[in-house]
Amino acid sequence: MHAALQAASEGPRGANPLVGAVLLDDHGSIIATGYHRGAGTYHAERDCIIRAEAAGITDFSSTTLYTTLEPCTHYGRQPACTDLITSAGIPRVRVGATDPSPNGGGAQVLRGRGAEVVVGVLADECRQLNHRWNQAVTQQRPFVTVHLAQSIDARIAAADGTSQWITSAVSRQHTHAIRERVDAILVGTNTVEIDNPRLTARDAEGNLTDSQPLRTVMGLRETPAEAKLRQGQPEGQGWLQLRTRDPLEALQQLAGTTHNGYPVKHVLVEGGQSVLSAFFAADLVDEIFFYTAPLILGAGRSSLGDIGVTTLAEARRYTLDATDGGPTRIMDDDVCIHLQPEPKGAPECSLASSPAPVQSPSASPIPPKAWNGSALKPPATPKVWP
Repeated sequence: MHAALQAASEGPRGANPLVGAVLLDDHGSIIATGYHRGAGTYHAERDCIIRAEAAGITDFSSTTLYTTLEPCTHYGRQPACTDLITSAGIPRVRVGATDPSPNGGGAQVLRGRGAEVVVGVLADECRQLNHRWNQAVTQQRPFVTVHLAQSIDARIAAADGTSQWITSAVSRQHTHAIRERVDAILVGTNTVEIDNPRLTARDAEGNLTDSQPLRTVMGLRETPAEAKLRQGQPEGQGWLQLRTRDPLEALQQLAGTTHNGYPVKHVLVEGGQSVLSAFFAADLVDEIFFYTAPLILGAGRSSLGDIGVTTLAEARRYTLDATDGGPTRIMDDDVCIHLQPEPKGAPECSLASSPAPVQSPSASPIPPKAWNGSALKPPATPKVWP
């Protein structure tokens, strides 16, 4: 299970939980390792089975599958993992954590089909891996990623309001790669009026990417008709105003919205100050990409305002997130830190102290010194269920 946890950490957080899977032969040796690369890509169990087949395994009757999360039971963008496990003829399954979402119940399904299933292997570590995704499921809201780009002295704009650009082109392209994989992007009405953003996802050449997020504006003021996010193609399509100042209400509205044929399950919050502060104050931030540029602005607009913290003991605490390429990356002259909220009452995650990772054939985690734009996108194959 340690190897499965390590494999899971190679994937991105978001609409789906992080999941890793490891297949063992009857001697306890690892045959194959798989992990989930994000919504629309193979689930960890299928990825693992495919890699085993690629290694020449045709008979699974003596194998044991370890998976960090209970196999799913539903057909969505991917087939039900329980059906794939049954079809492969895998007789034994070891599960780390149960799935709190409506897609759970896989352990019971597999037992009903005659498989030997054990639930709770490294349960605390497996639950902690997705503790914020679990919270989002419980609150019936999308998973929230926050983008924070600022100067060394925590400014997101100069005194005259100028902000383009504080961070480097490399950092901005990293943000566009995140935009491409989320379901929706959210800003406040102030940001629309001051920055007039398009809120589209673009590649390094400035071209629109194939996947575009739903552009959403949170606030009571009307979004101006001339706002760029309402103009042209595709800016004139796929945008929504959330008429509330309550971030949880906004998220729950989005949870009932579909985009590109699927429910909104992953939201990127980009600001500005009031919106970001509201999300932090309400403890609705599940993941942070924190970009710091090597400049000082002095009297400018700060990245955050009042979030209800009056003493050090009330401070919101975050931990370095080793998933999705690692916790720190150099992006040209900027530093990007990847963070998640500190788990409450959970044991320390074992990823850092677990045995050396068992690398999948296509696994290529990015070293902490640089980012080349590749980690956020899944490999060309395998990608989607035929």
